[in-house]
This record gives sequence, structure tokens and C-alpha cells, in this order.
Amino acid sequence: MRTKTVGLASKGQLVLPKTIRDRLNGDAGTEFSIIGRGTEVVIKPTRIFPATALEPVDAPSVDQGKPLSLEDVDRAVQAEAVKRR
Repeated sequence: MRTKTVGLASKGQLVLPKTIRDRLNGDAGTEFSIIGRGTEVVIKPTRIFPATALEPVDAPSVDQGKPLSLEDVDRAVQAEAVKRR
């Protein structure tokens, strides 16, 4: 990683170099967390991954079969463990 030098504007603003913005997928409006560590400043994007939506609670599950009991799950885990030995 190359070191880049940027200046502090009169309103306390920094401009991130384009190469860094591109690597972080940073566009106008991207939010960052600023962390002060002694004489260092760490800047991290607050959202690295795009926002996702969860399925509604009443959405049907992929598997429509009979639910397994804990004993069934234990047997399946043991059988797989034996196969991998």
C-alpha cells in the first residue's frame, strides 16, 4: 500500500485519493467511522457490504419437509463424523 499525503481544508475536511475511494467503493454520501488512536487517525467505511433485506417472517422456508428432532440431528452429525475419519 502506498502512502498518500492529503491536506486538511479550512473546514476540517480531507479528500480521500481516488484510488482509495475506488477500493472502498466510496461515493458521495458514503459514511465513515473516524477513530483516533494516539497520534493516528483510522478511517473505516461504516458499511462495507451493500444493505440487504431479510425475508418476511411468514415466507415459506426452502425445505418443506418434516422438522428433525435433536436425536436425528445428533445421529446425522455422528454419521458424518465417522465418514470423515
